[in-house]
This record gives sequence, structure tokens and C-alpha cells, in this order.
Amino acid sequence: MDKPALVILAAGMGSRYGGLKQMDAFGPCGETIIDYSIYDALNAGFGKIVFIIRDHFRLEFERVFRAKLEGKVELCFVTQELDKIPADSSYNPDREKPWGTAHAVQVAQEVVNSPFAIINADDYYGQSAYKSLYSFLTNPENQKENNYCIIGYYLQNTLSEHGTVNRGVCMADEEGNLTDIVETLKIGWEADGQISYPTDEGKSYLEKNTPVSMNMFGFMPTYFDFTEDKFKKFLAESGQELKSEFYIPQVLDDMQKEKFAKVKLIPSDSDWFGVTYQEDKPFVIEKLNTLIKEGRYPVDLWA
Repeated sequence: MDKPALVILAAGMGSRYGGLKQMDAFGPCGETIIDYSIYDALNAGFGKIVFIIRDHFRLEFERVFRAKLEGKVELCFVTQELDKIPADSSYNPDREKPWGTAHAVQVAQEVVNSPFAIINADDYYGQSAYKSLYSFLTNPENQKENNYCIIGYYLQNTLSEHGTVNRGVCMADEEGNLTDIVETLKIGWEADGQISYPTDEGKSYLEKNTPVSMNMFGFMPTYFDFTEDKFKKFLAESGQELKSEFYIPQVLDDMQKEKFAKVKLIPSDSDWFGVTYQEDKPFVIEKLNTLIKEGRYPVDLWA
């Protein structure tokens, strides 16, 4: 089987950031966060990079990343648009919002035929996380069965100092298999160092080492067999709504309830940081400069 592919979800509009953060420069030689993700993935053994993008910035996006990566790894660029739906489905003509993360993965089906990982374009996941993913995806036992995985990051390592965040809180059974992802909104630091989120009753608290999903998954190609039918059903039920979304956590929940696949929760204490707000940018630049000083990356990543 071919080497695992890395599918990068880069179709977001960056409304809270104020621009296309997936193309913004953070490294000393103009590197994006995506550049560091790809660098780590290639060092771990991944053999193909698949970008999920939008039509309106495809040409500029391709120009930038082909200049850096052509000849280093196989590159694919796939667009996520509203009209990329099954031929017998329909949707509200007034809708503008994309169909969500699970649809973004689904459009990669045309170019992915090997085990593959999913990441967000604007998140830094850490070198060891890619090694864990590669090891899982190349394990013959996992390839033989419908065994998938999710990298769970400690909540305290994923919060922003500049506002609240939404996180998928992960729960697992005694064998380490994912049992649920609970989408939890407006999580943030309290003045006393506790982590809380609002509820109808007031607020609830979470432990600092609670594992959360940062959209870093490992799948086998059988994933597409399951989600193709699920997406058709989603469109039949919710396609006329203006803001309904087809999310990866819901797909994983359905997979396990229907015993289609097992999803292993792999805890990670890897460095994680990302950009949600423009105010996060100086922090990300500082973190990358620290990693460069520690010798984890060259100053000019693709020199």
C-alpha cells in the first residue's frame, strides 16, 4: 500500500482572524504554519500532501506552495465548494456557508487511496504527533481492520490568552477507544487558573489534562465508503438549511454506534498552538522562533 497521505483542511475563511491565516507568514523566512506541519509529516514518513482549498484563492495558493514543495513530495489541490454534492442531492440556493469538516474530507476521495491523516491548516501539532500517526497508519493490523485514530491534546495546551475557544472534549473506554466527542463552547481560563465554560446553570469546569480533539485524525480509505452514504442522508435531512454542517465528530459517533470502525484515542503532550485571533500571531511567531533556537527546525525551512 502507498505511503500515508496528509490531508490539510485549508478552505476556511478566517473570519475571526481577519484574513486567510493559512497563507500568513509566521516563520523567519516567510513560512506558514502549514509549512511546519508538512515538514514534520515528511520527516515522519508521509508520502503525499492533499490541500483542501476554495476556488477563489486556488491559483495563489498553488503558486505559493508549488514553489516551495515541487519535487519534494507529491502535491494535490482539491476544492471544497457547495456544489460538490452527489448528483441526486440538492440544497438551498441561498446558502453560502460550506458544508463542514466531514465534507472537506469527503472531497479528498478523488485523490486519496491510502491510509491518511487529517489536520487543520492553521494549527501546529508537534513533531511527535506525526510520528504517532504514521506508526498507527502503517500498522498492518490497523490497515486490515477498520481501525482509525484521533490525537487527543491536553486542554490546557490548546487555550488562547485572547478569548474563549470551542473544543471537542474526548471520552474513551478502558481500552482507549473513543466513545464520544462532546463539542464544548466558549472554554477559557478563569482568573484563578481554572478552566471553565458557560452552561444554562452558570458555568462548569474542566480538568487541565482533559483530552480534546484538535482535528488531527488517522483514517483508512474505508472511511469514504461510510461517509458517502452519510453525506447523502445529511443533505436529504438538512440540505435546505443555511447553516447546517457535516462534521467529522458526528461521523465518528455514527461509525462507532453502527460498529463500522473503532477509533483509538491517542493522548499527546506534544506542543500545540494555533491562530484563532489576530492577537495570537505574536505568540505563534515567538513559539516557532523558540523551536528554531532549540534546533528542531532550520531557520530557512525549505532551503
